[in-house]
Amino acid sequence: MHRENHLISRIGWLRAAVLGANDGIISTASLVVGVAAASTGTGEALVAGIAGLVAGAMSMAAGEYVSVSSQADTEAADLARERRELAEQPKAELAELAAIYVERGVEKALALKVAEQMTAKDAFGAHMRDELGLSEHMVARPVQAALTSAGTFAAGAALPLVLTVAAPSGAVPLVVSAGSLACLAVLGAVGAKVGGAAVLKPTVRVTFWGAFAMAVTAAIGALIGHAV
Repeated sequence: MHRENHLISRIGWLRAAVLGANDGIISTASLVVGVAAASTGTGEALVAGIAGLVAGAMSMAAGEYVSVSSQADTEAADLARERRELAEQPKAELAELAAIYVERGVEKALALKVAEQMTAKDAFGAHMRDELGLSEHMVARPVQAALTSAGTFAAGAALPLVLTVAAPSGAVPLVVSAGSLACLAVLGAVGAKVGGAAVLKPTVRVTFWGAFAMAVTAAIGALIGHAV
């Protein structure tokens, strides 16, 4: 029997994981580079990075949970409405399902027959998939998104901190920037590979924006450091 394992089933946790790790590296590295450019000591940059890791992980968890919960609430409201309509207007819902199949290219008589068979087997499931466009692997999962984002943010943010500790005195901005960009390139490639996409474009994209963020932060840090 032929079985297919579609990569779209990974979309929920993969999106949160890539977003969390990417944010962790870029925001923490930018923070460390900015503070390091404004001061001569490594301690200030390290403290700022640790604070950024903790605050960022909590922010990512809260933000993902709230936003995905809003999505889940909307989905639940639509599903509840669909259950009610199926109970109160079964004939209208059957006609609606058949019309969906007709719009997709199925001949009208056959579309009605398919709709009847789908309704007999699982009316709610058929309408959830074909009318609302929802499926099991696409349903919002707030807790999963929050935990994934927080965990991957913390893991990503830890990399610039390790580079900060390992960097020679006075070379923190250069070492953290170069090391973080390398980590971002690897993250972009891995994320693309896991998602089944081409590797080059996502890698260049995430590296470019990471370099841009660090350059801007370093410039602002240097200007403020000189002014203060």
